[in-house]
Amino acid sequence: MEENTQFHAFVSFPDARLTESLVEKALSSLNVKLYKHLSDIPKDAESILQWSTYDEASHELTMERPKRVLSSTYVIRKSLIRKHFLHQSIKNYLAKKPDSTLTRSIPPTWHVEIVHSDELDELWVDDLYDLAQILPDVSSDLEIPKWFILKPGMADRGMGIRLFNSKEGLQDIFNSFENNEDEDEGKEHSEVEGDGTAVMISQLRHFVVQEYLLNPLLIDPRERVGGGISPDRYRGRKFHLRAYCVAQGALKVHLFTRILALFSSVEYSHPSAEMEGSSRLSAHLTNTALQAQHGEENVRLLQELVGSRLFSASSQNVETARLTQGDVDFIIDEVAASLGEVFRACLTSPVHFQTLPNAFELFGVDLLVTYNPAINDRPFQVHLLELNAEPAIHLTGPRLEWILEELFNEISHTCVMPFFCTSPLRQESKGSLRLCLDTQVRGGGAW
Repeated sequence: MEENTQFHAFVSFPDARLTESLVEKALSSLNVKLYKHLSDIPKDAESILQWSTYDEASHELTMERPKRVLSSTYVIRKSLIRKHFLHQSIKNYLAKKPDSTLTRSIPPTWHVEIVHSDELDELWVDDLYDLAQILPDVSSDLEIPKWFILKPGMADRGMGIRLFNSKEGLQDIFNSFENNEDEDEGKEHSEVEGDGTAVMISQLRHFVVQEYLLNPLLIDPRERVGGGISPDRYRGRKFHLRAYCVAQGALKVHLFTRILALFSSVEYSHPSAEMEGSSRLSAHLTNTALQAQHGEENVRLLQELVGSRLFSASSQNVETARLTQGDVDFIIDEVAASLGEVFRACLTSPVHFQTLPNAFELFGVDLLVTYNPAINDRPFQVHLLELNAEPAIHLTGPRLEWILEELFNEISHTCVMPFFCTSPLRQESKGSLRLCLDTQVRGGGAW
């Protein structure tokens, strides 16, 4: 390729205008011509960038022209973005690498493949045998030491997520999904009643069950923004971390170190009997789409939380300490280590994750930090929950949109420029992408 010759870029995010504008802005300093439709690119175009959604990209073009076409999505990456594939990959990896950091960062997980609710009886003596030894048959008023969370393998935005602590509770959940499916037959979408998070088990089939983490790190997001609230009114809220990572080629993995904390809009409380099977879990599910109060008040940068009071789940309203810069640095280190190991694990499942030297992809990674103040040398533990393709970055909100601009500029600098530009440009990287994994897959050139 001649020195910094013009290349052609197809940019298309039909349902994510913010993402599309960020991509266009990130490419503005390069010698590139933008197109809204792939078919508009000249047939004899030498160099092509496809920065688009998975469905909009031409995967045939990616495979046919590996030296001239760069794409913003891998063709096959189910072991990363499908919960049941992800946890099967991790399970297989840990069988061979029991000393991996994933042993402490992944909650105990079971895969449930079910079409009809009456199949659960057979699963208790087969795939869910180990879980059956832990769960009581029915829930009771006595203190239950363990709770579990059910998640559909291929759903997002909190759809189908439920808590349970007994075999009967899980059976009731699947029964409710099936009953909802029967009632919905013949109705138009607008006529369907319910809470909006029920799913159809016959269509999804794959679920994961995880041990529910009962000791999340709790912080009140209102503390760091002022507002005249008296300190005695601060209450610990659950939150999860949303980290963005970029997979590049075959294979480097970069963590964007400006990590978000996405909070519940209500005070945290331990799961109770009435929550079993319920969809009313706003204190426990921190998905931004599920919060009763949407908006930027529930979104913070992890860095902004330095100095915040820490609350223990076992003593809800008792301040135990304050979050320090050292704590934040430790958490980011743990996130980076977990990401590197997760991608290593998924590489051991080549049927469901295949790297390409001429591809890169942005993923949204959800993690939870647990907190045990009784452990002086290591009170925090980072747990990886899931990875998401085409993350809903608009939920970051206008206040923090600047970090998204920085993220996309960093992707352009790290992934796009080296592929098309043979001499360095003046655009400088801010260094907010941290390398988590650098390995070579499938020999020289990764082919």
